[in-house]
Amino acid sequence: MPNKAVAFNQSIKSMSVEDLKARVQEDELRLKKMKFAHAISPLENPMSIRQFRKDIARIKTELKNRELAK
Repeated sequence: MPNKAVAFNQSIKSMSVEDLKARVQEDELRLKKMKFAHAISPLENPMSIRQFRKDIARIKTELKNRELAK
Protein backbone atom coordinates (compact mmCIF):
# COMPACT_ATOMS: atom_id res chain seq x y z
CA MET A 1 0.00 0.00 0.00
CA PRO A 2 2.71 2.59 0.82
CA ASN A 3 4.31 1.93 -2.59
CA LYS A 4 1.10 3.01 -4.31
CA ALA A 5 1.04 6.29 -2.34
CA VAL A 6 4.70 6.93 -3.10
CA ALA A 7 4.15 6.27 -6.80
CA PHE A 8 1.11 8.56 -6.77
CA ASN A 9 3.11 11.34 -5.09
CA GLN A 10 5.89 11.00 -7.64
CA SER A 11 3.43 11.17 -10.50
CA ILE A 12 1.77 14.36 -9.22
CA LYS A 13 5.14 16.04 -8.66
CA SER A 14 5.84 15.68 -12.39
CA MET A 15 2.51 17.26 -13.41
CA SER A 16 2.04 20.96 -14.19
CA VAL A 17 -0.12 23.22 -12.02
CA GLU A 18 -2.82 23.38 -14.70
CA ASP A 19 -2.87 19.59 -14.96
CA LEU A 20 -3.16 19.28 -11.17
CA LYS A 21 -6.07 21.73 -11.02
CA ALA A 22 -7.86 19.86 -13.82
CA ARG A 23 -7.20 16.55 -12.03
CA VAL A 24 -8.69 17.89 -8.78
CA GLN A 25 -11.87 19.01 -10.54
CA GLU A 26 -12.16 15.71 -12.40
CA ASP A 27 -11.54 13.62 -9.27
CA GLU A 28 -13.99 15.64 -7.16
CA LEU A 29 -16.68 15.03 -9.78
CA ARG A 30 -15.88 11.31 -9.85
CA LEU A 31 -15.99 11.22 -6.03
CA LYS A 32 -19.41 12.89 -6.03
CA LYS A 33 -20.73 10.35 -8.55
CA MET A 34 -19.19 7.50 -6.55
CA LYS A 35 -20.85 8.69 -3.32
CA PHE A 36 -24.19 8.99 -5.12
CA ALA A 37 -23.87 5.49 -6.57
CA HIS A 38 -22.97 4.16 -3.12
CA ALA A 39 -26.08 5.76 -1.60
CA ILE A 40 -28.31 4.04 -4.16
CA SER A 41 -26.68 0.63 -4.07
CA PRO A 42 -23.58 -0.22 -2.03
CA LEU A 43 -20.29 -0.22 -3.88
CA GLU A 44 -18.33 -3.43 -4.12
CA ASN A 45 -15.39 -1.67 -2.42
CA PRO A 46 -16.55 1.29 -0.30
CA MET A 47 -12.95 1.91 0.80
CA SER A 48 -12.34 3.32 -2.69
CA ILE A 49 -14.25 6.45 -1.59
CA ARG A 50 -11.73 6.99 1.19
CA GLN A 51 -8.82 6.42 -1.19
CA PHE A 52 -10.26 8.97 -3.64
CA ARG A 53 -10.56 11.56 -0.86
CA LYS A 54 -6.95 10.95 0.14
CA ASP A 55 -5.75 11.27 -3.46
CA ILE A 56 -7.59 14.58 -3.84
CA ALA A 57 -6.02 15.81 -0.60
CA ARG A 58 -2.56 14.82 -1.84
CA ILE A 59 -3.07 16.77 -5.06
CA LYS A 60 -4.34 19.82 -3.18
CA THR A 61 -1.36 19.62 -0.83
CA GLU A 62 1.03 19.58 -3.80
CA LEU A 63 -0.75 22.60 -5.30
CA LYS A 64 -0.47 24.48 -2.01
CA ASN A 65 3.22 23.61 -1.66
CA ARG A 66 3.91 24.92 -5.14
CA GLU A 67 1.97 28.10 -4.40
CA LEU A 68 3.99 28.70 -1.22
CA ALA A 69 7.27 27.95 -3.00
CA LYS A 70 6.84 30.92 -5.37
